Amino acid sequence: MLGNGHSHFCGKHSTAQLIVTVAPAKIVAQKTVVALTMKNALSNTVESARAGVLLLDAQRKLIAEGTRWVIGGTNSAPPLTPGATNVFHFVITSDKPSTTTNLTVKVTFTRLVLEGGKPGNPARDVQINYSTK
Repeated sequence: MLGNGHSHFCGKHSTAQLIVTVAPAKIVAQKTVVALTMKNALSNTVESARAGVLLLDAQRKLIAEGTRWVIGGTNSAPPLTPGATNVFHFVITSDKPSTTTNLTVKVTFTRLVLEGGKPGNPARDVQINYSTK
């Protein structure tokens, strides 16, 4: 049972997590922007987190992808303290303008570094929810 009022999809018991809400992709010319709203429901500061975003067309074919530090990882990106929320606008540039508006977004977190450089477990410590609006 989670005490934070959020559902958990993978069936494993869990404590607090980094809760990520993925907005639908917005296409602007040759750029696709995906907003990731991240709330730190962990008891530790998240020093850095690295995420990968895949863009799939209606036939589930990969059309673009990118990987970025979405929390920390650079001097200009601050860590995320417990209870704080931040929005990261993940921008993927493609060679040609997208001809489809029916994109599926898949987000995975590949690295999670907690307070003091302690490694987190992205599979356990990150909950990803996909928004329809």
